[in-house]
Amino acid sequence: MGSTEEQGLDVAALERYLAAELTDGLAGPLQTRLIAGGRSNPTYELTDGTSAWILRRPPYGEILQSAHDMSRESRVMSALAGSAVPVPRVVAQCEDDSVIGAGFYVMDKIEGRTYRTAEDTGTLTPEQRAALTESMLDTLVALHEIEPAAVGLADWGKPEGYLERQVRRWARQWHTIKTAERPEVDELVAILERSMPPLKFPGIVHGDYKIDNLMVAHDDPSQILGVLDWEMSTLGDTLADLGVLISFWDEIGQFHNPITAGATAHDGFPTGAEVVAKYAERRCISIDDLEWYIVFADFKIAVILEQIHARHLKGTTVGDWFDDIGDMVEPLLGRARDRAIRAGL
Repeated sequence: MGSTEEQGLDVAALERYLAAELTDGLAGPLQTRLIAGGRSNPTYELTDGTSAWILRRPPYGEILQSAHDMSRESRVMSALAGSAVPVPRVVAQCEDDSVIGAGFYVMDKIEGRTYRTAEDTGTLTPEQRAALTESMLDTLVALHEIEPAAVGLADWGKPEGYLERQVRRWARQWHTIKTAERPEVDELVAILERSMPPLKFPGIVHGDYKIDNLMVAHDDPSQILGVLDWEMSTLGDTLADLGVLISFWDEIGQFHNPITAGATAHDGFPTGAEVVAKYAERRCISIDDLEWYIVFADFKIAVILEQIHARHLKGTTVGDWFDDIGDMVEPLLGRARDRAIRAGL
């Protein structure tokens, strides 16, 4: 566990808050550790020597309006508790910036593991990779088939106009935070606006569904213990989640998303086209226009990476895993443009 100064976290203030907030208080002094994985939102492991939790807070420094709303993330996980979509138990939510400098929430730590890299998934057998894929799709379909009102999320968002709002939002955020001029961004925005598909399958959208946002059992990678990172969740077009999944679905011999960097490019993982077919079969739907959603996913991810890169240049990131972020932006924008052209969007 690191020091308060190293982590940018007021541990003493947090300890006082949790001692009063948690039902059973704290069993001992609070220890904290900044953990990797939360590149967008700083994420910490907490323990009192008996229990362990995870804290998530918005990034340090300037935050764009409507971005990194931790109360939304905690609300959707609380709503999905007990559903077919496994989520961690939220134990505290604080909107008082005076405690640690920003709103945050605390959830139970799940004792499992996350597969983030090609090296991680390289330890699995082909059969385990195939089984993990099936569980990922089962969980995503389960989420998309939940009736929002049944879990208290009827007001979670407005599916109508979701895609239009998303394109405008990410275009606006690019021009707010960009660190370099990239004319392909405006070209992509124009393509996305003119070729936007109609809403067909509204529902709860995770917003960032990929292999490294899943916590699985140590002894059985097909057993998903928790779906993580819900900050972009809303009601919208569920095919947007499939587009994100395919953007991150790396294949052998193909361009790899620079974030996942080949995590699914191993024998046993199906191709992206097979993933789409499996998803469509499970939902009993026909999908004939997913290219738009994949192009949009690459564009959105590139903007998110540019946001993180901009904060890193200003010195407001915490941790030592940000130096390569800026180099990830151009390849994703290039792939999005090339895919859009090939698809005739």
